[in-house]
Amino acid sequence: MAEISLNFSGTAIRGDHRVLASLVPEGARVLDIGCGDGVLLALLQQERHVDGRGIELSQRGVNKCVEKGLSVIQGDADTDLADYPENAFDVVVMSQTLQATRDPEKVMDNLLRIGKQVIISIPNFAHWRNRMQLGLFGHMPVTKYLPYEWYNTPNIHFCSLKDFGNLCRQLDATVEKAIPLDSAGSRISVPAPWWIWNLLANQAVFLLRR
Repeated sequence: MAEISLNFSGTAIRGDHRVLASLVPEGARVLDIGCGDGVLLALLQQERHVDGRGIELSQRGVNKCVEKGLSVIQGDADTDLADYPENAFDVVVMSQTLQATRDPEKVMDNLLRIGKQVIISIPNFAHWRNRMQLGLFGHMPVTKYLPYEWYNTPNIHFCSLKDFGNLCRQLDATVEKAIPLDSAGSRISVPAPWWIWNLLANQAVFLLRR
C-alpha cells in the first residue's frame, strides 16, 4: 500500500516525505534545501512543529512556498550553502535533490557542516529494473519512478545506495539510520543485507551526523 496522503491544502504528500519527517525531532530548527513547492516543509511545521526555513532554486517554487506562508528564499545549493555558519540548524533535510546538484560532494560537506544532523533521501539508480533496461536493452532506464529520458532529466549524477554509502565514509559522516523504500516511498521492512537493498530498493532515506 503506497504511503500517500493529503496535507491541509489537498496536496499529495510523498511516502519518502513521511519517512523523512518521522526522523525530525519535535520543535527542531530545520533547513529544507531544494524544498520545491514546500510540501515537506509544510508537513514538518504542521506535524513536527519545527522552526523551518527553506532554499529553492526555482522562482516558481519559492512563490508557491510563500503562498503557503513558508519562510523560503531563492538560492542554489551548489553556491549558497557556504554562507551558512557551522551548526546553524538542528537538522538539514534534502529530499531527492542531491543527484540534481553540480557538485554533490561539496554540497554534502556543507550539509554536514551546517546541520547537527542531516536527513537525506536519494533515488537508487542501481535498482534491478534500471540494470535490466541498460544491460538487456541498451538504453538509459526510464521507469514509473524515474520517468525522464536521458536528454530531459534533471538528474545530473547517477548513484547507487552503495555509492552514497561510500561518499558518506569519504566525508567521515556517520550513518545513524538507513531506511530502504519502494517506489511509492513505503518502508521495506523485510530484513536483508544492504547489497540486497542496492538491488531491490527504489530509494532510501539516510540519517547522518558528523
